[in-house]
Amino acid sequence: MTTEGDVVRTESTGAGWKQLDRRTIALTAVRCLGGGIATAVSGTVWLSRVLPLGDIVLIALCVTVALVAGGAVVERVRWVRTRYRVLPDRFELRKGIVVRSRRSLQRDRIRTVDITASPLLRVFRLVRVDIGTGEQTSGDGASLSLNPVSRADAEWLRTTLLDRERTDEPTAADDAVLSTLDMSWIRYAPVSFATPLLGTAAFGGLLQVTEWFGMQNDALRWVGHLLGALPVVGVLVLLAVVAMIVGAVAATAVFVEMWWQYRLKREPGGTLRVRRGLLTTRSTSVEERRLRGIELVEPLGNRLMGAARIDAVATGMSQSAQGNNGEHNTLHPAAPRELVGRVGAAVLREPVSPVDSVRLRAHPRAALGRRIRWALIAVAAVVLPLLVLGLAVTSVLVHLAWVGAVVLLPVGVALAFDAYRNLGHGITGRYLVARHGALRRGTVALQRGGVIGWTVRQSLFQRRKGLVTLTATTAAGAQGYSAYDVDEHEGLAFAEEAVPGLLTPFVERTAR
Repeated sequence: MTTEGDVVRTESTGAGWKQLDRRTIALTAVRCLGGGIATAVSGTVWLSRVLPLGDIVLIALCVTVALVAGGAVVERVRWVRTRYRVLPDRFELRKGIVVRSRRSLQRDRIRTVDITASPLLRVFRLVRVDIGTGEQTSGDGASLSLNPVSRADAEWLRTTLLDRERTDEPTAADDAVLSTLDMSWIRYAPVSFATPLLGTAAFGGLLQVTEWFGMQNDALRWVGHLLGALPVVGVLVLLAVVAMIVGAVAATAVFVEMWWQYRLKREPGGTLRVRRGLLTTRSTSVEERRLRGIELVEPLGNRLMGAARIDAVATGMSQSAQGNNGEHNTLHPAAPRELVGRVGAAVLREPVSPVDSVRLRAHPRAALGRRIRWALIAVAAVVLPLLVLGLAVTSVLVHLAWVGAVVLLPVGVALAFDAYRNLGHGITGRYLVARHGALRRGTVALQRGGVIGWTVRQSLFQRRKGLVTLTATTAAGAQGYSAYDVDEHEGLAFAEEAVPGLLTPFVERTAR
């Protein structure tokens, strides 16, 4: 007796080649139908000015039928001409309608097999599979996609392509759930930096919709009449409050959509798997042998509420290889700091997270002066143009300039002090730890064995203060993690202690 997935996997199209799921033709037809309807609705508003309604309906019907039929025919040809197969040493894909291509990935180079399913794919019980090597380029050899395949085939591809021989015996810890979604974490969503951006984008989207229907001028006049009795400052404050409320609701909705049914699990074979998503489901797998550490990320709003998230520092997780999934390397969403620390320790198979087990060394006071100067320059870059334009054009901008100076100056200086307090570096066990940032504080715990080089940078201003920026180069994550504005002698000693012998040939020692 065989299951549907077994039938799909054993169905041969010659020499072990397999096809995409046949339902892709119906899927494309539905997409084209939706596109045709959207085009017809927006086009009706414009054509109604020059054509009778009956003619418009006939044109819309013809265009929609043509789109659906044409899309189905093209997709049928694509389905016929797309083949893939898994061989003992490589994965091969053949595709193309006008230009045929044949691509091959060595199986030992495959680092990621990620599975996503948009709402429409979920209706058809299909998924998209992205297979990547983790290279930082977007060339033909870096990654490839199968869209769509059945869920059973996707799981089979994931387990087969990521299967690695283990040298040790599996234990109970090799098949364990490390974390699942707690609905109380939703409270951290509105304090993200996305909130004001989403609120502003909502206003822009609403204006765009009114323009499509030729109602933008009427809408603006209505808003002007509604708010006409308020002073300019009152209008700005009211719009800011509304934008923040709308942004908070939108940020909460985005969090729910991205992290619904979140589950972090360690699977047999040495793989960490993250599954999440409400409308669009996502599955990301990270081989533990490719894991070089973690980064604890604490945006300012989350940090004030005692929350943080965990990002993986792993080889083979380049953004280009992950497509447009977003947050491709996040292992754990924003959650209480204590919980995140325990999950980080479990991910690294350590009794205590390296981020929590080390006392970071403070950086010289000269680093504080540099951050205060940066804050003053940033405030001046905002205030001075407003002041100049105000003196030349209108006094309103002059008032905005002094209000901006009064508000931004103390905020900038406070952030400078906070950024200085957050600087730190240290060593604990197998890991080196570095921390920096105010608006986004990041603390990375990087395996010392994963460091393949050091970059020492010293600007003219740093040289005068005896400071350096020390960057640990690695093949994982962001490719480099820095300790900013370290005392030059202490920084070189830190690099030598973290990875003995790596920096020694390049250091000139002077006799004292």
